[in-house]
Amino acid sequence: MSTSLASRLHRPTLTIGLALIGLALITWRDASNMNIRANYGMGADAASYFIAVFLAALGIGHLLAALRWASEPGESDWKAVIWVSLGLVSLIAALWFQLGFVPGSTLLFAFTARAFGRRALVVDLVLGFVLATGIFLLFNKLLTLALPMGPFEHLF
Repeated sequence: MSTSLASRLHRPTLTIGLALIGLALITWRDASNMNIRANYGMGADAASYFIAVFLAALGIGHLLAALRWASEPGESDWKAVIWVSLGLVSLIAALWFQLGFVPGSTLLFAFTARAFGRRALVVDLVLGFVLATGIFLLFNKLLTLALPMGPFEHLF
């Protein structure tokens, strides 16, 4: 029994893949038009090129997933959606109340890990803190791009 390619494609996944590739092209074009260059380290254009490549890879992955689609998706896990939403609200609240990037991202990481089924909240908070601190230092010190600062970030 053979089915046509169009009937096997998962259209939402295909649409997301094409949108990601389009966004990657726009980001790449925008990065190539940047006039600001860093005197040392990497500049904002390098980060934009990295993001463009990352978006293109995600887009290609979505296109491949759309081609291999075999069945309808299962039911939505609304508990996971609530945990991720709580993480995003925590990040926004941390930035709104000027607590900084690191605490907000730490909570986002821990709540997202919980959404994926992990139950080690303390370990996830520590991992999120280490990752968020590393990302903060990468952006603020190496790329010289300012992220929202709170009391902890002012220590650097």
